Amino acid sequence: MPCLSRFLSLGSLALALGLGLALAAPAPVMAAGAGFQSSVDAAALPKVKQTPLGLYLTARDAARVLATHDDVVMIDVRTPEETDVVGYATVTDANIPIALFKPEYEVKGGDYVGRPNPDFVPAVKAFIAEKTPSAMIIICRSGHRSAAAVRLLAKAGIDLPLYEVVDGIEGAKDAQGHRTVDGWKNAGLDWTYDVRPDLLRGVE
Repeated sequence: MPCLSRFLSLGSLALALGLGLALAAPAPVMAAGAGFQSSVDAAALPKVKQTPLGLYLTARDAARVLATHDDVVMIDVRTPEETDVVGYATVTDANIPIALFKPEYEVKGGDYVGRPNPDFVPAVKAFIAEKTPSAMIIICRSGHRSAAAVRLLAKAGIDLPLYEVVDGIEGAKDAQGHRTVDGWKNAGLDWTYDVRPDLLRGVE
């Protein structure tokens, strides 16, 4: 069985969400908004990872913020299959998928094709109303879907600092095509395979 971390093709999802693909190049700077210290050089980010809010964190930055700010939450916007089989950051407050697998598992370009989740924005709004956080951190596999999520939420009028984790849970690929470059898991941060009963939201 193919690795489920590849199930949601960034290429095919990019088409569904109107995105492209690229990688980030971090450098020390101060993030805007809530003023969290960031290791991301926003000017060096590829367009696909840029958001209208301009708020970016690395996985290490995000872990530090969550450890020192009880009023900040983090959502994982990957599919439920990914959080189940690939694992997720232990400190994740909710898994609210921005896209889901098509029931027929359409294959394109060697990967399964995802479809946008129509309940994503309403589920995030409900989560924010419930938790009333001062800021939200958004993470995906490697920073593409999280950027798309920030753009969707900002367009929906959510008035909250929305921070994108530019290297995601698994990070970028190395020369051999393995995700060993950066990201939450490669940073040695705490993660788990054990899915909490309250983790998944926004999926019927």
